[in-house]
Order: sequence, then C-alpha cells, then structure tokens
Amino acid sequence: MNASMKDGNGSQEDYVIDTTPIPLLQEILSRGKVWEDLSTQYGVTNPDPPWKITLETTCDLLAADSCVKPYEEVDTDTCALPSLERRAEEDELSETIYEDVPFPERQLLALAHSMIKRGLLDENELAGRMADLEKRFNSA
Repeated sequence: MNASMKDGNGSQEDYVIDTTPIPLLQEILSRGKVWEDLSTQYGVTNPDPPWKITLETTCDLLAADSCVKPYEEVDTDTCALPSLERRAEEDELSETIYEDVPFPERQLLALAHSMIKRGLLDENELAGRMADLEKRFNSA
C-alpha cells in the first residue's frame, strides 16, 4: 500500500506501507485478549490499560522532533519513526490486518508492526520479552 505526505512545497512524497502480516503479531491476534475483557475478568475499573501511557510515550520518543517540524525538515538521523508516517501506517494497518482489534490494542499492534518492518524491533526479541513477562505474571 502506498501513502503520501505533502512536503513543504505542497507536492506529494510517496512511500510504501508494508501490510504483510507478521507471524508473531498474527499469533497475538488469535489469542483475543483485549483490555476490556481482561479488566472485567479481574475487576479493574480503569478503562485504560496500564500500558497505554507507555505506548503513547514510545510513539512520541520514536517521533522525536517530527511532531513539531514540517515533514520535510525532520532529521531522519534523530527520528526513528516520524509521527506522520507512523499515523499513516497505523491508519492503513487499522483498516486492513488489524481492523477487528479494538483501540488501543490496535494501536499497539500497528506500532509493533511498523517497528518490526523498519528493523527497529526484532520479532524474535519481542517474542522472548513477551515470554519473560508472561512467566513473571503467572508466577505471582
């Protein structure tokens, strides 16, 4: 899928969004665990998952100064995932492979997808971290 951004001169700059499914993220989808269900199961009344602020912060840190500069002025050496590109990717992924996932889980999956496709995160490393977390949670 192609997306486009307007540069400072008003012309369109195109880039490709890779919507090829990622096996680990597809496995996560198949589990069907979302905050709304889990919070009900465990009697938590907060409508926001405890990881939501970390997700938002991660997006901001990856975006660096792209949140405040015009797209064509963003220094790609200091910005791992420009905010406009991340949002375009999130929108496209939300309309395709993650369309049946509620927000904010959809945003989390889209961010992980973008990071893996860009080489910012390794799928095997993510799987290992998830296994470590699951082990810690289930040992309590």
